[in-house]
Amino acid sequence: MARIIKTIQHDLVTPDGTLAEYRKIDKKNAEGLVAIHEINSDFKGFEIDEELVFFNIKSALAQLGLDGKGVDYDLNRKESCAHIKVHFTAHGPVGERLLSLMPVGAYVGKLFAADDRRRVRDPHYLSRMFGRFDRYGDPLLSLGGMQGSKELVLDKVEGRTVAYLSLLNGRQNYEDQIMNFLPSFTLGLERNQSLRQWVELHQKWEPKAPMTLNDDGILLVRTLPLHIRTVFARVVDEQLPAGFHHTTASILQPDTMHSGNIFEVYGKSEHEITDIPLEFYTLDPFREYVFFADRDQLQTCIEDPKSLFNAFETAPPPKEARAATFIVKGEQLLGLSPENWIVRETKMHEFPGSMQSERQAMMAERYIEQQPTFPYLERIDDGDITSQGVLLTRYFPTPLLKRMLLSNHVQKCLKGIYFKYPSLGFQNYFSAEDRGLLNDLEKFGIPVYWVDETSKQILKYVQKHGFDTGMFVPLSKVTEFLDALVLGIYGSNLQEGNFYEELKTLLEGLLELKQNVDHNLLTPDTPLALVTGGGPGAMAVGNRVAKEAGILSCANVVDFRSKGGSVVNEQKINPYIDAKMTYRLDKIVERQAEFNLDLPIFLTGGIGTDFEYALEEVGRKVGMTGATPALLFGAPDYWEKKISSRFKVNLDTGTIKGSEWVSNCFYCVENAEQGLKVYRDFFNGKLPIGKHGPSYERGFALVGDDYS
Repeated sequence: MARIIKTIQHDLVTPDGTLAEYRKIDKKNAEGLVAIHEINSDFKGFEIDEELVFFNIKSALAQLGLDGKGVDYDLNRKESCAHIKVHFTAHGPVGERLLSLMPVGAYVGKLFAADDRRRVRDPHYLSRMFGRFDRYGDPLLSLGGMQGSKELVLDKVEGRTVAYLSLLNGRQNYEDQIMNFLPSFTLGLERNQSLRQWVELHQKWEPKAPMTLNDDGILLVRTLPLHIRTVFARVVDEQLPAGFHHTTASILQPDTMHSGNIFEVYGKSEHEITDIPLEFYTLDPFREYVFFADRDQLQTCIEDPKSLFNAFETAPPPKEARAATFIVKGEQLLGLSPENWIVRETKMHEFPGSMQSERQAMMAERYIEQQPTFPYLERIDDGDITSQGVLLTRYFPTPLLKRMLLSNHVQKCLKGIYFKYPSLGFQNYFSAEDRGLLNDLEKFGIPVYWVDETSKQILKYVQKHGFDTGMFVPLSKVTEFLDALVLGIYGSNLQEGNFYEELKTLLEGLLELKQNVDHNLLTPDTPLALVTGGGPGAMAVGNRVAKEAGILSCANVVDFRSKGGSVVNEQKINPYIDAKMTYRLDKIVERQAEFNLDLPIFLTGGIGTDFEYALEEVGRKVGMTGATPALLFGAPDYWEKKISSRFKVNLDTGTIKGSEWVSNCFYCVENAEQGLKVYRDFFNGKLPIGKHGPSYERGFALVGDDYS
């Protein structure tokens, strides 16, 4: 199971270590044993060649003229510790005095892992950070303040990115009272206090002093303040001019503001030093401040169904356990293993209700914290994850996480949610709360994707314009779905009827008809989509014909399993569906209201079809649906038995007074040619339909009889 540790410690450095032993050799040299404890197990120094791990002395010590070089390293991952034999060298009188005062227990430095895999090779990796800022408005990369990025020149040298920082004219020296400060300084070392600001109080800048070296001192030089949030920087000693060397305080960390303006060099040279060369190492992927738009490989991977299906296969069993992982780079996605997932077996208890509000809130909070997505969202919100990425989760996130998912920081960082199953308890079916969360995520610009085992495709949740509902649509068909004129098939789940050929002719005819139509609903460029309930029988016929005609085939699928465990025939889902939304049984009414059809088509059907007919009728009466034609496929006497008596009773009793016109929205057709005539007249503005149209005593019109 993946471990998420809340820490500000980066994986290329350790915490500061203390002097466990110390022995002065002479006035310029000493030996010490530095002990470092509580090293994060993710520290890269445990993995790489020991020659790439080196001791980095505290910069405050180096500025006072004391350098320290690691000569022997003992790293123990099991015990989370390291012991380093360090040779200390004093440069100049201040350094010599400090060498004699160093106490055992002083915090003197840390380890840095110069992991070659993390070395920045392409200058573009850094240059793209110019002009970008973190959540607090601080620049991710700049030299000399907010507007100083142009002063930072990045080159590629020997396969790595190197920046040459120009030095300011002059050098930094110390006031005479610095010697009196050293005892207090060593006391601060024992207490692990930040001491650079106190050292700076004793420094003075000499702008005209030469930047040359002799072999008995330290040269403190300055650059413009370098502000880095995205990488570690390291002085490249071999790129310094001949005779110059930098102390081992050569690492600039990304968690310091305006670091790197003072550098400590020693050696001997008659020439002046003019710049400081730096190389760079990336942070761990979660903390690189990398923007999703810059992750070309990740974007390619998440568009490839195979990559995502393979990624979900690495999630540890059992299937009933919730599992999640956060991905910020393509290499990470392609190399996923079970250890990269957080797995939780959550148990949902029935909440006590508003009468016990405090207990309710406590139980909800505990349930939220049990979710495998919680650690990632918390780290994003706390600023410990700074790179944008996507969330992979075995089950669609619980709506109780809405507060975290829609928080300002998470919304900016989370660039997609990918899930495999809508629900742990109901598998492929969404609750009303789930659909509410889907709509909220859509509004906040967080895309949601279903890695769907049934279709073997990646489906994206998409809302139609003007509607508060949506469907999961194949990636290649999103634009088609958004722009489509929507037809719908209502009919029996028990009987296919003899409608296949007629529906095929109707849809093919409509595709041909639209080439010569210019209507607000239909133009030559308007795609078509067809929606059914997704079940067998007439619904399967509709989806099959749509798929064969090249029309987007959609379904609103209901889980018809009752609490008693019985399954009705509708539970069987037909195999001809491209896009879909799913519903639990208790939300069947909402499901019917969310078909949002432009052109309904009714085939022979039972109780469900009657219900659907009533909804289409009511939708037109109250203006929820525009006055568009609904086709009733079949013999007139069938539809008369089903519709006319009810319409006549309502007409005779006056209960539909003023709404009789609704009957002109329904047209009985016995074949595709008659249906196409209705469509042709409608799109050409010749169909007597709507509030100002006629009323038909049957409750519908007969093509060629009441309507011509």
